[in-house]
Amino acid sequence: MKLISANPSPFARKIRVLLHETGRTGDVEVIEIMTIPTNTDPQAAAANPAGKIPALVRDDGPALYDSRVICRYLDAQFGAGLYPESRLWDALTLEATADAIMEAAVLMVYEHRVRPSEKVFDGWVEAQWTKVQRSVSAVNERWMSHLNGPLDMSHLAMGCALAYLDFRHGDRNWRAENGALDDWFAVFNARDSMQATVPD
Repeated sequence: MKLISANPSPFARKIRVLLHETGRTGDVEVIEIMTIPTNTDPQAAAANPAGKIPALVRDDGPALYDSRVICRYLDAQFGAGLYPESRLWDALTLEATADAIMEAAVLMVYEHRVRPSEKVFDGWVEAQWTKVQRSVSAVNERWMSHLNGPLDMSHLAMGCALAYLDFRHGDRNWRAENGALDDWFAVFNARDSMQATVPD
């Protein structure tokens, strides 16, 4: 299998963290590309008609795309148990919350990177950050018992989401008034899987 990936992408990092956590890095070849919405890399377009990453190219079927689909597939293939039936809906909801944080944070980057400076819409950027703030606050208030429980895919996703905020939006200080989540992240971010996948 081949993973079409981009080093800075938090969505692609989720997959790489999963591979490290399961000890299966040797089963998937990571193909690093550079791609943006206005200039899609041909490998990304070949694997996913929308041109988005990550995409997982399989030997025995069509490519899979969307990080949540790929994570579910690899979890099933490896028998990793990262989507435990006993708390499946909580894990999926928290993973979706992490993905929403990533999406809003990536859109903020694209607004400045892809648009000409005179067309950047600051109101749009701030609206995305409001989504991030609401989501981070909700996790801090409602989900810490889950995050402090047994490891599942939502932990990996949330770790990658918060790390991306530090990577691209460190000046925004998501930690303000979210001390419990900050404490959890400090421990989680020290895991070998996270340290092995730090973006350049």
